Parts: sequence; structure tokens; C-alpha cells
Amino acid sequence: MTTLLGVSLAGRSVVMVGGGAVTARRLARFLADGADVTIVAPELSEEVRELVDARGLAWIARRVRASDIAGAWLVHTATGDSRVDADVASACERRRVLCVNASDGAHGSARLAAETRSGDVVVGVVSDAGVDPGRAARLRDAVASLLREGTLPLRRRRATVRGRVDLVGGGPGPADLMTVRGRRLLAEADVVVADRLGPTDVLSELDSDVELIDVGKRPGHHPVPQDEINDLLVAHARAGKRVVRLKGGDPFVYGRGGEEVAACLAAGVPVEVVPGLTSVVSVPQAAGIPVTHRGVAASVHVVNGQAETAPSTIAALADDTVTTVVLMGVAALPRLVGAARSAGVPDDRPVAIIESGHTPQQRTTRTTLARAVDDAEAAGVRNPAVIVVGDVARAGLLLPDRRLTGEAIR
Repeated sequence: MTTLLGVSLAGRSVVMVGGGAVTARRLARFLADGADVTIVAPELSEEVRELVDARGLAWIARRVRASDIAGAWLVHTATGDSRVDADVASACERRRVLCVNASDGAHGSARLAAETRSGDVVVGVVSDAGVDPGRAARLRDAVASLLREGTLPLRRRRATVRGRVDLVGGGPGPADLMTVRGRRLLAEADVVVADRLGPTDVLSELDSDVELIDVGKRPGHHPVPQDEINDLLVAHARAGKRVVRLKGGDPFVYGRGGEEVAACLAAGVPVEVVPGLTSVVSVPQAAGIPVTHRGVAASVHVVNGQAETAPSTIAALADDTVTTVVLMGVAALPRLVGAARSAGVPDDRPVAIIESGHTPQQRTTRTTLARAVDDAEAAGVRNPAVIVVGDVARAGLLLPDRRLTGEAIR
């Protein structure tokens, strides 16, 4: 029978006998764990030598002797000679030193698990009888896939000494466009403070005892002011909770993530930011619109439609090599169009308005600057929507209209 142990090797002596390919693979793992490694081998492979030189590791350049394992916590032997490896394993047995015999793991006193990590969770797979590294690796990979998807129960069941906040960018909506790290952190969360946009479907996957706080804002309706959101994050983290602030798009692109980070830092609360696919790029992309395209647009100007129209925005709209992307701009469309036309921007400048990007309700209205306001009103354009102004928005630049994008041409 085999008992799995979680053993910390940080600062502890590990002797590796042999300097070939197996040692090279395992050496990096021991070093990552912080082990104090000594290598005993007449010669080293190029990869092992590079690690020895880079990390200043001890190398005894000769065949192994029994005295070499004195004081070791763990010995790893992989000389390529099964008799030598067996002798090393026997010497370790007599001295009560754990030994991984890489030439025949079934006869060593210890085995290295095929392991995968997710945050502070480490999952290892070993065979109980005999050695079957291929099977163990396949099982590990299957578990790793579930961990990445956030479908395994990763939440702590014992209270942590100190809580934390993670600002997670959820992207434009579909759960499979979230980052692996974002899904994992959601699976670990005790409290989720969520907006109305982004991957709201994943909220149904949370454990029933996860506290879900809806702070979603709508145009002209902010039921939970930003200062109160900041206070919520800090209060729950100070109570020892793992808090995820789930946002649509990216936290630092008109998501007020910077304010939330500042509030956490000021309160002494650990905080990290996980980036997400911003709607600046991902929503136009869903409609077959590249925000930059060789020979068409070389740069992008991003605008918050709720802000006053700045001179830099007018200059971007007037430059036919710039793509202007407007977020939260449906209500501001008449003002933007009026300012652009007054500044002499051509009436035939292409415009695309993409509603509910990456959802079954996605709809694209293609028009021109001169007709944008009338066409948006006729189509009943509503938020959430992203407005793209520039030659990249012209019909048929990349994808055939209607057949692939299902869009309306106006």
C-alpha cells in the first residue's frame, strides 16, 4: 500500500544521483519547491549543467558513495544503471532516508506523484501497485482540466486567517471566454460581488452558501454607489473571506477597478487583478470587425460615451487611419455624431453598432456617420452596445454580411 504525503522540501537536503535527462526533469521540480539540491554524477547533461551553473548548485563529479546520502531528507537516483540505482535505494533503506528510484519506482521507498496545481491546492496521482506513469499523467491531466474549468470544489472549508480580494475581468459574457485563473478564483470564492454584464451564467455554478452581492449598474441607475462597493470588498475581506469582484470586460477599462484596488490597498487588504477580454476588442470581433487592420487602421482610440467629447476624440474621428471605439455611448450618439460632423468628419465615415456582443441576442447595425442617429433610432438600438467608427466598420471588410454575422445593413 502507498500513503500519499504532502512533504515540504523547502530548505531541506535532496541528493540527486545521476545527471541525465530524468534528473533534468525532476531537478526543476525540486528547485521550485525550494530544496537544497546536491547532484552526484561523473558527468552532467547540458540541461542539468545549465541549471547547476545558473543556480550555483553543488555538484560532486564522481560516482556515488554511501556517504553522499548522509543527512539527506530525500534521495533521487536515476543513473541509467539499474544495479547502481538499486544499491542507492538499499543504502537509503538502511539509513531510513526516503528514496525515489527512477529506474524502478516500485522498489523505491518514495515516488513522485504526477501533480497539478491550482492556487494553493496540489493534487497528486500515483499508482498503488506497480508503476504506470502514463496512466498517472493522464489522470492528472483530466483533473487539471476540471480545475481549470472551475468545476471542482476548491473553496476552503476552514476559515482563513486573512481574507483577500480578487478583481476578475469576466470578458464579454460567455463563460468559456473567461481566463483559467478567473474561473479558479470564482470556484474558491466565499463572496462574489458581481456586475450585471459579463459571465453571469457562471454565478449559477456557485455553491449555495457562497454570498452573491449584485451591484449591477444601468444607465442612470446606480443602486450601489462606488464608495459602498469599495466598503463591501474591504469589509468582507477583513472578515477573513475570499472575495471575487466579478466585472464584465476588463477591470481597468472603464470598470473603476483602479478605485477598488486603491481602496483595498489603503485598508491593508491583499488584492490582485485578473485581466479579462475587453469589449473594446472582443465585441467588434464578434461582428467580424477588427479594430486594427493592415492598410486600413493602424491605431485605436477608446472613448467613454458618458464623458464629454474631448478634442482628442474629434481628432481621432477625423483621422481615417484611426478606429474610434465608443463604450456606453448609445445615449451619447447624437452628441458624438454632431461634434464629429461639425468638425468636418466625412458623412460617409463607416459606423457599426454592435448590441449584446457574444450573446444570442447579438445584433449589428451598419451605417454611416450621417445616418447613424436615424438608423440607430429606427433599429431601436439599446445598451449594452459598442459603437465602432472608422473604415474597419465598412460592410464586407472581412466577413460576408448576413450569412456569417446575421447583421442588419442600414
